[in-house]
Parts: sequence; C-alpha cells; structure tokens
Amino acid sequence: MTTKDRAPEADAAPAQLTWRLDTDNGSLVPRSALDVLVDLNDNLASGRFGEYQAIPLGFGMLDKTIGGGLRAGELMLIGGAQGTGKTTMALQMSRNVASSGQANVLYICFEHEEQYLLNRLVALESALAHLPQKTGAIKIQDVRKEIMASWMAEGAGGAGLTANQKLRPSLDRIARYGQNLFLMRGSQTASTVENIRKLIQQHRQLSGDRRLLVVVDYMQKVPMHPEPTTEAEKVTFVINGLKDIALSEQVAMIAIVAADKEGLKAQRLRNHHLRGSSAINYEADIILIINEKYHIVAKVNIEFNPYQAQRFRDWVILTVEKNRGGQDNVDLEFEKHFEYSCFDPNGRTVQEKLIEERLYNE
Repeated sequence: MTTKDRAPEADAAPAQLTWRLDTDNGSLVPRSALDVLVDLNDNLASGRFGEYQAIPLGFGMLDKTIGGGLRAGELMLIGGAQGTGKTTMALQMSRNVASSGQANVLYICFEHEEQYLLNRLVALESALAHLPQKTGAIKIQDVRKEIMASWMAEGAGGAGLTANQKLRPSLDRIARYGQNLFLMRGSQTASTVENIRKLIQQHRQLSGDRRLLVVVDYMQKVPMHPEPTTEAEKVTFVINGLKDIALSEQVAMIAIVAADKEGLKAQRLRNHHLRGSSAINYEADIILIINEKYHIVAKVNIEFNPYQAQRFRDWVILTVEKNRGGQDNVDLEFEKHFEYSCFDPNGRTVQEKLIEERLYNE
C-alpha cells in the first residue's frame, strides 16, 4: 500500500481527552457524553440505579403527579402560611419513606426538639392505623399525658412506655422503621449548609449505597456565617447550597419554606409569595404550596350551603406550582387531622372552582 492509499490521519479515532482543572475551591472535571453513558451502563449492570428510581412519599395522588415520588438530586419545597400543616406533611412524608424501607431519612428541625417530633409520630401512628375512623387514636396533647401516666404508674424501675396499652401499638409501629428515621434539632451555629453536606457524606461512609432523603424544617432558619446584610442574600446562598448538595451527594431533598408578608395577607398563597429570594423559584425542582381550602374555594361553592362551608375547613389544597419532571398547576386536596398530627394520605383532585390570585410579571 502506498502512502497515498493510507487513510488520512484526520479519520483516525481521536485520542481520549483528559480534562481537569484543580483549584483551591475544588476540581472542575468535564466528562464526555460517552464517559457518562459508559458509567450509566456499568451502574445498571451492577444494579446501581438509585438516581433513576423514585422514592414514593406516601401520598398517592401527589406521587402520581410528580412521577412516582422524589429522586436523588431533586429539591422539593413545601410552602404555606403558619398553621397550614407544612411540618405535619413533611414529617408524615419522612415517616412514609422510612417505613417503606426504601431509604433512610434525616429530618433536621430548627423549631422543635427530637422528643416533640417523636410525640407527633406517636399520635400520627395511632390515627393512620384507624383512618377514616379514629377509634383508639391518641391526640397529640394526650401523648404527653400518657407518657407521664406511664412514669407515675411504673416508677423509675418499671417497664417503661411499652407497658402503656394506649401507647404500645404506636410504639411498636415506630420500632419497625425507627432505625431508618433520624431526627435532629437544627442549630443556629452548627447546622450550616457545609456541615449538612459533611453529615450526608458521613452517612454514605456508614451505610454504603443506602439511599437518603434529607428534610430541612425550615430553610430560612439554616444559618450562614457571617450573617449577610439581607435575607435575600442568605436565602439565595442556602437554596443554592441545598440544591448543590442534592446533586453532588445524590440525595433527595425536601425543604420547608416560609411565606413573606404579602403571602400572609393574600387570599391564596402562591410560589412567588415564598420568603427571601427569586432563587427559590429557579433552584427547586418541585414546589408545593399548601392553602386552607375554605380560604381559596370560590364563594359560589359555599354561599348557599353553610354545611359545605364547614366541611371545607377540614381540608387543605396542595398545589403543585412547579414540577420540572411533569405536570404543574395541579390542585390536590387532603383531609387534615391536625389533632393527631397527620393528613389522610388518600387525597383527591379538587373538583370545586378555586380563586386564582396569580400574578404575571411582564
């Protein structure tokens, strides 16, 4: 073969490009689409496909709307005014995930101690076992009474809480999944974005490939040091940090978000009413907003039927305001049982006409 007959060098397979920049703040490593494809194939071949497998949150209609649940790398926000059940829903989702055995859950709460959250779980378990009936369920304010009654009856050396016949069914159910659910009180000094990341990395070292859902209750309470001059600056830093953790550490993330002053005055809370920064709406993959049904249902549904008006007070509307992976602007409703710190997970789509109060910016 002559030189003229040989294939030109331009037609030869290009050499593998190793592209990397190491900096004081971390490394930048572009990867070819082929490398990513090879990794994906290797992961599937070895059964490692957690990032593609959704974690159901245990609210059937919601899971169906968002594509089966929450996935690793995704950040979901739950917004609402005070008293609409944000913590109740997030804690119930955490319980559902932990009890399913599909993932561990880390619930970081800046407003309540671990034992208070446990009391809510006891009440929740007592109600979920009997819904729609609530015979035998224990109201949350009665859980403490029963705990004290157990101590007074048994004394320091007694059998403890397990001897209490009212508490025992709930405690037995919690014991079945309790090793999967981790409760932690948030600290205004230590629970920074970076320390949350380190805690998640430690979880991976201890549990291997075990999937993890992280819940932050609530986002505006996550500290930043030094404290910035504006809340918008702080919220931008925190929301960017939580989303980066979800992506880089491959965990599913839920954060509760408070409403701003305008949202508290509005008849219907929307995603633009979430407090702090426009970054909230950009960084989140899913945004859920909770409103009291009675406050946002069109008055034509209740003005001629007082009984209907009273019934609406027992429900909340959960609106999927943003959903990167599917349909948004979906209104679902769930019956609330706040005396037992839970919702009936069997929700449904809203049939009544609702007020809008949606703002459009030119």
